[in-house]
Amino acid sequence: MTKKLSINQEECIGCGLCTEIAPEVFRLNNEGVSEIINPEGAEESKIQEAIDECPVECIQWVKD
Repeated sequence: MTKKLSINQEECIGCGLCTEIAPEVFRLNNEGVSEIINPEGAEESKIQEAIDECPVECIQWVKD
């Protein structure tokens, strides 16, 4: 079983922390909320840092 990166865009407040931490993985879309552009764009530890720093905890790993 593998894990997959997921964002609950309804909960995202568009603070941009994830885009600062891992800009090769996340970006803010036209609605001003985060989206995944390349789930393998950074080391897992960097993605985990973005997950841990999210103030509304809307980024997570889900089992695939």
